[in-house]
Amino acid sequence: MTEPVVDVNEIEPGIALMRMQDQVHKNTFSDELSLGLIQAFKTIDTQTNYKVVILTGYDSYFASGGTQEALLSLSEGKGKFTDINLYSLALDCRIPVVSAMQGHGIGGGFVMGLFADFVILSRESVYTTNFMKYGFTPGMGATFIVPKKLGISLGQEMLILARNYRGEELKKRGIPFPVLPREKVMEEALNVARQLAEKPRISLITLKDHLVDSVRRQLPKVIEQEVAMHAKTFHQEEVKENIHTLFGR
Repeated sequence: MTEPVVDVNEIEPGIALMRMQDQVHKNTFSDELSLGLIQAFKTIDTQTNYKVVILTGYDSYFASGGTQEALLSLSEGKGKFTDINLYSLALDCRIPVVSAMQGHGIGGGFVMGLFADFVILSRESVYTTNFMKYGFTPGMGATFIVPKKLGISLGQEMLILARNYRGEELKKRGIPFPVLPREKVMEEALNVARQLAEKPRISLITLKDHLVDSVRRQLPKVIEQEVAMHAKTFHQEEVKENIHTLFGR
């Protein structure tokens, strides 16, 4: 029996593990992975016994952002990245989310992970906001959450230069998250989740609502601005050529 591309299991009382495992597409936002994530978070919200969710990937992949086909479709004006809301799934989740980025976080995949309440990176993995590598401005809420979580200087550098960073380099740059060997990431995520699961669920929900309230209120305006920038930058012929030639490099 084929495993679902997004699997959710209660691994300990109150702790849900959500694993992205679309090995065919290396955890790019395929239709299967995107719809699987949306359904999985809906399921999480209906389970009143859950207190925390750990979001992770498989092997050396956390999440790899948009597929080449999706990026080309956007460059041709066929839809917007807001047509499927993946960026705020962790933010909107009622209970705390621990993003265990044991593998590479690419583009929108990395951004999605940053919207979690707790973030853990892998020393060996690559993290990048590579939108401008193709020549279009960042989306997925990246222009807001990357500087907010990583600091203005590093965040702007990542967004504009669009280069790759190993977790070890980000650690040396002073990011405020644990950066551990890949095999230690889930161990740390479980440690955090267990501490959260000791608390009453209603208290966790109430405090999360308070702590992320300003982000939830500011984000829609940022998304609106990013969509407007895409209207100016995504449809250039140079962008389309870059998506054809640079994707996956």
